[in-house]
Amino acid sequence: MSNATMAIRGTNTAAKAQRIIIKTLEYLALLLACFIALLPLVSSFTTSFKTAEEYGTSNAMDLPRNWLNFENYKQVWTEGDMLRAFLTSASVVVVVVVVSVMMGSMLAYVLNRFRFPGNGLIRNLFMIATLIPGIAMQVTTYDIMRQLGFLNSIVGYMILMSGTDVISIYIFLQYFENLDGALDESAVLEGCTYFGVFFKILLPLTKPAIITVAVLKGVGVYNEYYSANLYLQSNTWRTISTALYSFSGPFKSSYNIICAGVLLTLIPSLIVFLIFQKQVYAGLASGSVKG
Repeated sequence: MSNATMAIRGTNTAAKAQRIIIKTLEYLALLLACFIALLPLVSSFTTSFKTAEEYGTSNAMDLPRNWLNFENYKQVWTEGDMLRAFLTSASVVVVVVVVSVMMGSMLAYVLNRFRFPGNGLIRNLFMIATLIPGIAMQVTTYDIMRQLGFLNSIVGYMILMSGTDVISIYIFLQYFENLDGALDESAVLEGCTYFGVFFKILLPLTKPAIITVAVLKGVGVYNEYYSANLYLQSNTWRTISTALYSFSGPFKSSYNIICAGVLLTLIPSLIVFLIFQKQVYAGLASGSVKG
């Protein structure tokens, strides 16, 4: 066997070993990420079946003595008035998602299909808006909400949460760029108005983007706590997050009950994500590549 052949085989062996090492490191990194992501859920699941005494005397990862102890779930459902909280959160999510999808898609349609002075400036302003920390605007936002009489108002909270989502606009923008402009021209030549082009032709074609935006926005609003606690201080309009906070206080925090409530609140968002996960991934992928 020649030296050249042996060198080639040695190089191939080294390359193969390198690929195996890289693959192994990738899988280890994936397992580590899964462990970090699932650890809080597993801890919450085990804690939700523990009594208050058992929680105080055991480790967070210790298994409960009785897996059929559903008293924490019953208590969080009744004392936390979770049914009312679910209905309130569901109402807010539906209204906010519909308004956000319509606003985001319409803005993206105008910015993508029409060329006018200031088009680029508006896009840049939206980009700059993403760089401003939301907490920096809370004093001004609170003052505006107070002057408009929107404090402790579910309508005011819906309007606040329906504010333009820059991420949604850019998802729709990228999706519209993948749609051929000949669709618009053909429809206009047939006598269709711009509103007709948008609602009858383009909007139905953006179904993956709509589902992506709806899921991302919906989950964000569903899990939102800061604004709900700040602007909906009345018990009449408690959302899921503020209902769970009622079990926490300066003198006592019932973490075993809170964990049961957390698992209950995860069920709706988990079901929605599992149903629409393919559309979400498709919408994100189509929005990241230009056709």
